[in-house]
Amino acid sequence: MYGHVEKLAEEIQKGAASVEGVEAKLWQVPETLSEEILGKMNAPPKSDVPVITPNDLAEADGFVFGFPTRFGMMSAQFKAFLDATGGLWRTQQLAGKPAGIFYSTGSQGGGQETTALTAITQLVHHGMIFVPIGYTFGAGMFEMEQVKGGSPYGAGTYAGDGSRMPSELELAQAFHQGKYIAGITKKLKAAA
Repeated sequence: MYGHVEKLAEEIQKGAASVEGVEAKLWQVPETLSEEILGKMNAPPKSDVPVITPNDLAEADGFVFGFPTRFGMMSAQFKAFLDATGGLWRTQQLAGKPAGIFYSTGSQGGGQETTALTAITQLVHHGMIFVPIGYTFGAGMFEMEQVKGGSPYGAGTYAGDGSRMPSELELAQAFHQGKYIAGITKKLKAAA
């Protein structure tokens, strides 16, 4: 809503595109809130990133899904999108495809890891291969001098009241995640 996930997504896209032979596309899920409600929330206008449909997922070799956290889970907008993928689930068109996740929360107690854990169930039912970043980001995973979102599950940021944008370290972690998952996706596709 306020651009935090989009900012991380742009870095993930850059990281993925840095892997030779990989094309990375940026999408957003359909908004489920009315213009009236968005206005009351002082939400800025939506970006011009294309809106994805469930069938677009079948075209991809791998995914990195990002969403804001609502009460320790993915936002309702993203959940509604995944709920619309029943046809893909029935035919298991996403089975065997690697997928990672990233997220934005309002605070350090806002549920970054619970959001990841509850999101993994969506991947499992589709037969996707969950690709966490683990501690492959190196020293950045152990940063204690500044506020930093993210975890071994994936990149993340803390939005606070909406005014805090992702830090350079959080953006670097997002770039790393994109590059890491793109490399794994490329290896799996070559092996198929």
